[in-house]
Amino acid sequence: MEMQMEFKRKLPVPKELKEKFPLPENVKKIKEERDEIIQNIFTGKDDHFLLIIGPCSADREDSVLEYMTRLVDVQEKVKDKIFIIPRCYTNKPRTKGTGYKGMLHQPDPEADEDMLAGIIAIRQMHTDIVKETGFTCAEEMLYPENHRYLSDLLAYVAVGARSVEDQQHRMVASGVGIPVGMKNPTSGDISVMMNSIIAAQSRQTFLYRGWEVTTTGNPMTHSILRGYVDKYGRSHANYHYEDLQNLMKLYESNPGIKNPSVIIDCNHNNSRKQYLEQIRISKDVLHSMRVSSDIRSFVRGLMIESYLEDGCQAIGDGVYGKSITDPCLGWKKTERLIYELAEML
Repeated sequence: MEMQMEFKRKLPVPKELKEKFPLPENVKKIKEERDEIIQNIFTGKDDHFLLIIGPCSADREDSVLEYMTRLVDVQEKVKDKIFIIPRCYTNKPRTKGTGYKGMLHQPDPEADEDMLAGIIAIRQMHTDIVKETGFTCAEEMLYPENHRYLSDLLAYVAVGARSVEDQQHRMVASGVGIPVGMKNPTSGDISVMMNSIIAAQSRQTFLYRGWEVTTTGNPMTHSILRGYVDKYGRSHANYHYEDLQNLMKLYESNPGIKNPSVIIDCNHNNSRKQYLEQIRISKDVLHSMRVSSDIRSFVRGLMIESYLEDGCQAIGDGVYGKSITDPCLGWKKTERLIYELAEML
């Protein structure tokens, strides 16, 4: 029986897209400067606290750019303590495989999928953000083969809870040259996450976009704790003091891992997707850091979902700056929280 796939059209490879939409020199320079700072944070040479913050999904350029522009002013006020990497997630995993899959698939959430327009739109948006705000952003590496469309623009990559066991994600992570956060799987088994970190920190040879490639390993691969779901479908948090101590012990039992570190995802199963809980959770983590100097040096930052408006909406509701995927903290609460976190550090 023939494969049930319709090959619609051949899309440009990343090299072609980068040649058609090249980066200005000042954008390249900003990325280099920020990459060095972020690398120093993960290697312990810089004690700035990372805040990976922004919309659950970057669904439209105008509201995303407005959010990022507001964030610039806040970053300036907390620059002595906090280094912000905005979230700009343009491809979204869907638990059941249906619904809005991000700007990569649908540059217009209310229109049909158009992946050619999508890859152009996401490259344009990431470029505009750097040009207009000086931020380089974080993305989820949902599809490892698509990473190179944005590889000259990104500051940080997260590998999601459903992807962390996948061999290709691990091997591509070993060669991207920027920090990669490995989330614990939805089951909560942190040994799976640790195996993923070891694989990504190791040299790899594999097939990628039709090429045999080799990597040197990525010493900035680290863990992200995002909570988990038990066999009865109940959410459990894993950001507490004891969880952090347990993770530190697991790192100690794997002495070959470089730059032991963790980012706490304050939403998802840690908050049971109760977005307002992110405020309490982030402060709880900072309290653990105050109590223990070991935890203070181990926790490199927080991941928070935030947008212009509180909560979320259905596609087509038309509220500007309100998430069409998971609910997010609105701007006023976000701004207040960042200042409070800076005071606690």
